[in-house]
Amino acid sequence: MKMANSDKAQVLAEALPYLQKYNHKVVVVKYGGNAMVNEELKEAVMSDIVLLSLVGIRIVLVHGGGPEITETLAALGKESRFVNGLRYTDEETVRVVQMVLAGKTNKDLVGLLQKNNGRALGLCGIDGKMIKVKKVNADVGYVGEVTGVETKLINDALDMGYIPVIATLGCDEDGTVYNINADAAAARIAAELHAESLILLTDIRGLLTDKNDESTLIFSVNASGVPALIRQGIIQGGMIPKVDCCVEAVRRGVRQANIIDGRVPHSILIELLTDEGMGTMFLG
Repeated sequence: MKMANSDKAQVLAEALPYLQKYNHKVVVVKYGGNAMVNEELKEAVMSDIVLLSLVGIRIVLVHGGGPEITETLAALGKESRFVNGLRYTDEETVRVVQMVLAGKTNKDLVGLLQKNNGRALGLCGIDGKMIKVKKVNADVGYVGEVTGVETKLINDALDMGYIPVIATLGCDEDGTVYNINADAAAARIAAELHAESLILLTDIRGLLTDKNDESTLIFSVNASGVPALIRQGIIQGGMIPKVDCCVEAVRRGVRQANIIDGRVPHSILIELLTDEGMGTMFLG
């Protein structure tokens, strides 16, 4: 059904205070999950990011690429193995991760943004030792924990009008390359950039008091309330590390962190530019 002009005007009027709120502010979007493998959703995400950039919001796109890494390893006859949710990364695997993330996935996203008339610049955490890491432990091989972020390259790209697209690899003081959890990398990047908002695109609507009923969405959570939600079983399994990343971000100074449903077209616009928003917002 075609939208009436009056309805279009109302949508734009509703968006105005949010455009003013985020103007010249940094918003970090962690991109992954279903939105990354579905071509229609991918196009919607890229067009949203270009739109936000064009209206003066300093968008930083941080991405992983788990499905493509798994697919490439399988093509090479290598089975993916996970330890406590982290991909076991031996020397061969870290070379594949670097090839896929910093190569194909990163440049595919840059190309899509430019196809939508955006200006994008592909980076990875190795560039300029942007993402500094230390080894998590021997059990998972070359998997790094973020210890610091050098933001100069990111800010330079933003200042020149580019959308930085960052692949989540890092290196230690010796230059050894490590795979990094993309949520954790995005949270630390958002904190070091003093971002207004961190958005994690996921495959669920947000936190639900009843996991089988999407109408029980929890719209906002204070960081101090997270342990109680874990005890109640509302936050469990794979959501715990995602929520931990949101908590870390807001405690390090990010104004808000949001877990939203990347399966919904234009979910980023709905979250940032409407009264209703989407998903679950975490506050410090």
